[in-house]
Parts: sequence; structure tokens; C-alpha cells
Amino acid sequence: MMNDFIAMPKRLYRENPYYVPDLDSDIRDMFAPRRNLSLRYNQVQAFVAYDKHDTCVGRIAGIINTRANEQWQTRNVRFGLIEFVENIRVAEALLNAVARWGGEQGMTHIQGPMGLTDLDKEGMLIEGFEVMGSIITLYNPPYYPQYLEQLGFKKEVDWVQMRIRIPELVPKKYARVAQYLKETEGLRVKKMTNREILKEGYGRRLFQLLNEAYRPIFGFVSLTDEQIDNYISRYIRLIDKQLIPVVENREGELIGVAVSMGRLSRACQQSGGRLWPTGWWHFLRSLCWQREDTAELLLIGIRSDYQGLGVNALFFDDLIPIYNRYGFRYAETGPQLEDNQRELTQWKPLQPEIIKRRRCYTRKIEKINSKS
Repeated sequence: MMNDFIAMPKRLYRENPYYVPDLDSDIRDMFAPRRNLSLRYNQVQAFVAYDKHDTCVGRIAGIINTRANEQWQTRNVRFGLIEFVENIRVAEALLNAVARWGGEQGMTHIQGPMGLTDLDKEGMLIEGFEVMGSIITLYNPPYYPQYLEQLGFKKEVDWVQMRIRIPELVPKKYARVAQYLKETEGLRVKKMTNREILKEGYGRRLFQLLNEAYRPIFGFVSLTDEQIDNYISRYIRLIDKQLIPVVENREGELIGVAVSMGRLSRACQQSGGRLWPTGWWHFLRSLCWQREDTAELLLIGIRSDYQGLGVNALFFDDLIPIYNRYGFRYAETGPQLEDNQRELTQWKPLQPEIIKRRRCYTRKIEKINSKS
């Protein structure tokens, strides 16, 4: 069944130039307790739909995040990794399977697409179907949200993603604010080394800052130390540290971080979602010497007592020259909640364009037809 679960979207999107596949290994690891430490407080169940010819026509993962439900005082079963052919009955059967599974364990609402953690892909695409996808976000056809709404699912929250054209020079507003913060607040930008991240505790400090900064955000659950160490060893040390500026205050305390990387969409498409035997070459080439033209602005986190001071200007003041040196023409943000005005307005001097909108849907479980 797991082979069908992994292969299904590759058949569905075979002719779609915008879809970026997941790595096969990442999907397998999601269901493997030894590899996925999130399963210590999450339950996950895979479902696959077949037609009368035993052809796989859909898949979905049901997720119960116990810590999220406790923190937010909810009883949600999440759905994620949902894919299905253009047939509303298939979509209904998949969603009902998750709803029944969750209902059997006392859940009252089905919610998604969401992941096991807040670093997983979440939010169904509702605008931007003809824009290149990325390895950090979901892609889906226009009929997905249409079917969910026909099945009675309602909007819970929306996220937007923006594209900016990298300017040749740092906008004067950013440069001015950055200089002011350096002179009056004693803030400074630095780049981490692998030794600092792995041996001197900087990696943990980085994620602990993100835990604090993102605590009030919709659905967020803090990462445990074990999860943090896992992300550090698997991902952070592999990203070009020039693209991860951190900000410290006079006391050497970490008060802000911006995580960005070069886009790997083409590399992932060319690899077919497999690192071996030759897929790794496409990633290495894209990371090192034949970069795509877009940088991914994955996230920005600022300590709560420094929010609203313009710390983001220090990140832009640092990154824009580097982006130009690397040949990036554009930068695309990660998903940001549409009502987070403080976060959205930070991009204004760069004249951003909203290019994608994605949605988390919800519905009461008891309203779902259990016979379909």
C-alpha cells in the first residue's frame, strides 16, 4: 500500500509543469517511528483509495496531534498529503475515512491540509495554480478546493505567499533602519558556522527562538529538543549559512533569525523525488553552481521583546547583496497568515506581489456522511 501511496501523485501530475514532488524517503519516514520523532506525540494513519480495477485513485493521511489539541483546546483530526483524481466521490471517501478514524478516537472536527509539525507542508492551494511550486509547500489542481467546499468544508484560515523582484541596491528605508539599530541598539548580524550549530548549541538556540516567536501563531506547537536536534542534523547544517543571517544584541543573545535557501524545484522535478542513484546530482548542482533564479524566504523569527522595532531591516540589508551575488532575480516568501499585518507589511518597500493563496479547511465530523 505504501508504494501506491508514494507513487499516486507522480501519476496524477505527470504532465503538470508546476508540481514539485516530495522526496520518496520523506514520505516513508513520516510513517516510521524510528525516523519520525513527531510520532511520539502524534498518531498518523495512511489511507489509499482504489477503483474497481484496483488502480490507486487517491491517498490521504490522518493525523492526531495530541499536543496541538491540548495547547489550543481542540479535538481536531488533521488530514494531510491528500491527492485524488478528478472525482468528488473519491475525495469524499478519503476525507470520510479520516473523519471516521478521528471520530473513533474522540475527535470532533476534521481540519487540513495540515502536517505532523508546523514545519511540514500545510494549506491547500486556492490561487496560483500556474505558478511553479516548491519543495516546502503543497501543490494541487483547482478542483481540490472546489470539491472540499461542495462537501461542506469551510475556511478556517488563509495563508498568502508573495514574490519580490530582488533590487540591485538595498532600499533606503531598510538601510537607514538597519544602521540605526546597529548604532543605537547595538544589534549585529552574524553568520553561523557548522561548528557553532552542531557543537556550541547555536542550532538549539535558533529553534528555541522560533518556538517563542511563533507560539501565538495559528496551530503552532513548539518543537521538542529531540525534534530540534533531528532538524539540525538533517537540514540546517546542509543549507548555505550565508543565506541564514542571525541577529544578536549587545549581550550576545540571539534575538532574530531569517532562514532562506536557493529554490530546488527544478532539481526535485528532475530527480523524480528520488535521491538515489542519480537524484542527488541535480540537488548538488542547483545548490552549488547552477542555481535557479529564485530564493526561498522560508521564515523570519524575532524575539517577542524586539518585535516591531524593524529588526527585519537588518535581514534585508544583509541578504539583498548576497542574493544579487548569487544571481537570484526573485525571492518568494513562505506561507504567511493573511491577517498577520505586522509580518505582511515588512515587505512593502520591496513592492511584493501576492502570487499564491492557500487555505486550511475545517468541518464537524458528525456532519460527514459515514456511509459514503
